[in-house]
Amino acid sequence: MGEHPYILLSCCISLDGYLDSAGGERLLLSNDADFDRVDAVRAGCDAILVGAGTVRRDDPRLLVRSEERRRRRVAEGRPEGPTKVTLSSGGDLSPEARFFTAGDGEKLVYCPDATVPGLESRVGSQAKVVGLGAEVRMADLVADLGSRGVRRLMVEGGGTVHTQFLSAGLADELQLVVAPFFVGDSRAPRFVGDGGFPWHAGRRASLVETRAIGDVALLRYALSERFPG
Repeated sequence: MGEHPYILLSCCISLDGYLDSAGGERLLLSNDADFDRVDAVRAGCDAILVGAGTVRRDDPRLLVRSEERRRRRVAEGRPEGPTKVTLSSGGDLSPEARFFTAGDGEKLVYCPDATVPGLESRVGSQAKVVGLGAEVRMADLVADLGSRGVRRLMVEGGGTVHTQFLSAGLADELQLVVAPFFVGDSRAPRFVGDGGFPWHAGRRASLVETRAIGDVALLRYALSERFPG
């Protein structure tokens, strides 16, 4: 079994804590300077994980955009971009999603054992489908990634996935960017849902960095003793 990956959660929220609007069109919360910062963080990771809902809703490519960063990774003996990872309970993933079609790197899909045959028939030619028992637990998923050589995992959402990692106490770092406006619609997806979190009024998370990036604010929290420095 490999070493437990360092787990970094990254997302951008509105002032009232939403990840997106309630409508069908994706809401851009951040700015170009922060997108470039996130690209640099991606380039330093071995794998990027998003939930199936994010794959369906946002259709992300999850690639390193900067040509220079891609070249640097290759020069270091690594693939151009991190391994792409998602998880799905029911297997409702389209093989035409950019998660599968963009980039030549490795793609992993975690699911319950019962979902494996259906997912393999749908996306098995484009990704490795991995069964994790009766249900997908984040601890098991992280352990499997560690066995595959993943040392640094970036989790980019959505809210259900963030909630699962945080409530399980698996996150080592949170990079939270706050946009300077409100969504004001309770139908929109939130950063996290209900849960029993290790950080609460009696155990506050450690704020290690605040930075203005144009009109957004980066808040960086150390969530474990593994946080560097």
